[in-house]
Amino acid sequence: MFEAVEVGRKVSKEDFKAREPELHVQLLKAQRSLRKQGTPLIIVVAGVELAGKADVVRRLNRWFDARGVENVAFWDPTDEETGRPYYWRFWRRMPTRGSISIMFGSWYSRPIVEHAHDTINDGDFDRVMDRNRRLERMLRQDGALIVKFWFHLERKEQRRRLKKVRKEGANIHLDQQAQFAERYTDLAATAERAIRQTDTGECPWFLVECGDKRYRDLTVGETLLQTIDHFLEKGNGNGQSQAFHELTPIDIAGADTTILDRVELDQALDRERYKEALEQHQSRIRRHAWEMYERRRNVVVVFEGWDAAGKGGAIRRIVAAVDPRLYHLISVSAPTDEELAHHYLWRFWRHIPPAGGMTIYDRSWYGRVLVERVEGFASAAEWQRAYQEINDFEEQLVEHGTVLLKFFMHISPEEQLRRFEEREKTPWKKHKLTDEDWRNRDKWDAYVQAVNEMVSRTSTHFAPWHIIAGNDKYHARVDVVRTFDETVTAALKADKD
Repeated sequence: MFEAVEVGRKVSKEDFKAREPELHVQLLKAQRSLRKQGTPLIIVVAGVELAGKADVVRRLNRWFDARGVENVAFWDPTDEETGRPYYWRFWRRMPTRGSISIMFGSWYSRPIVEHAHDTINDGDFDRVMDRNRRLERMLRQDGALIVKFWFHLERKEQRRRLKKVRKEGANIHLDQQAQFAERYTDLAATAERAIRQTDTGECPWFLVECGDKRYRDLTVGETLLQTIDHFLEKGNGNGQSQAFHELTPIDIAGADTTILDRVELDQALDRERYKEALEQHQSRIRRHAWEMYERRRNVVVVFEGWDAAGKGGAIRRIVAAVDPRLYHLISVSAPTDEELAHHYLWRFWRHIPPAGGMTIYDRSWYGRVLVERVEGFASAAEWQRAYQEINDFEEQLVEHGTVLLKFFMHISPEEQLRRFEEREKTPWKKHKLTDEDWRNRDKWDAYVQAVNEMVSRTSTHFAPWHIIAGNDKYHARVDVVRTFDETVTAALKADKD
């Protein structure tokens, strides 16, 4: 989930100075509109330690009119608070209509910390998240605007900052920050679980990359402004459940940098190394496919990617090593009338393999947040809520014991053009190229943003995305079969342990 906010986005000092004054003016204007309309604004500030949350809030207090803004920090509960139900401490600090409350942590901090430290189990944690979701829905239906930010730092950068703070010796929370830094992996996994369960169309989470403070602050300010403007235009403060689509930080400040920009497309293999690696992995896949069958463990493989990115070639290298009786290949195209008469996930549920079987989807349920989003086949509300629906679907598969692999085949637009032109000239490949393929090239940037958001919202610890560098077909095919081999091998080893 956090891969999309670990790409090194930055904003130059000159760019920040050029954009900040107008942003300041527009935020003040938006604040006055909220006050006039009587809309309370709740800003949830959460995230990893040392990401600069306090600095962001200081900036917001300069950008907003301080009158009507309250900063609330939820430290350890007081005796007064522990003597009452958990949510009492939050209700008493809710903003009045027309005012703003900036909440450090809010109703998320304690359950995330407790789950990461194993003091509450998954079931109790999920119940708290469900209650959080219902609380936010109730506030939203009453006309409140809730904007939730998760401030993220890569582990390496957090450690660098912790070392600097230790050297300066000026932070009274150093021990707590060091303790949280030591449990970075556990906290990140719990945060992902919380975000996934409470990221709704009406109260979405916005993930903010915090490696560069100017990018961080500008992203928060511009996200707030766009969300408020969208609310004022569509929500009207009447409790309507408007989906704040196309408002994630990755779509505004630093939009020219996405997770796909981190893929090293120049990776390549020569033919000899390719054949050797392919044979090695296929040999193990052949053996493990039957072992998975005997252990009644099923496998689901999803392939997404650009047109001509090599999905078909990669799929053929997997199935070449698997007995045809063990797998089912589903090539997904436009839905039939029967499929349109059902929820969009129905046509994928019906092909889930039996125990010991394997289903490979050549394109998948991710069409809802890719082609259907970009081409306008799904409404904003439909594709916005699909992220949570997809995560729930995949979690059910994994909880059942399914080994789930998700590949996105990535190539450069230049390489795609070369392959298109090659297909036009090759009689046995010409049928693969359609007018739609050419039209999709014109929307490359829109698809890049859709892919970026797809990865950020659906690359989970139980079902991560594997982005494959596909400019060199040999490298791409080996990377796919290697990942498949290693994943299945790990699953079998876990069963034995």
